[in-house]
Amino acid sequence: KRIILVLDQAGWHRSGKLKVPEGVVLEFLPAYSPELQPAERLWPLVDEPLANRAWVTIEEVEERLEQRCRSLSKQTELLKRYLFYHWWPRTKTC
Repeated sequence: KRIILVLDQAGWHRSGKLKVPEGVVLEFLPAYSPELQPAERLWPLVDEPLANRAWVTIEEVEERLEQRCRSLSKQTELLKRYLFYHWWPRTKTC
C-alpha cells in the first residue's frame, strides 16, 4: 500500500526526528493556503464551546463536540459562508 498524508506547514507537523514508515508519503500544503484545506476554516466554529474550559474526562469533550457538530450541521448557510470560495464548484445540492 501507498499512503499519501497531506499536512499543512504547522511547526508541530514537522520534525527532523520523524521516521516515516515505508509506503507513507508526506505531502505538505503551501504555507498560508487555507483555501486548499477548507476544513481549517471550521475550527473557530467547532472549538468555540470547548475552549477555555476544564474537562474531567475525554468522554465529556467528545459529547460536547458531538453536540456542537450536530448543531452546526443544521446551520447550512453559516457553513457555506465559512467553506465556500468564489472558485468553489457549485452544484444543485449546494
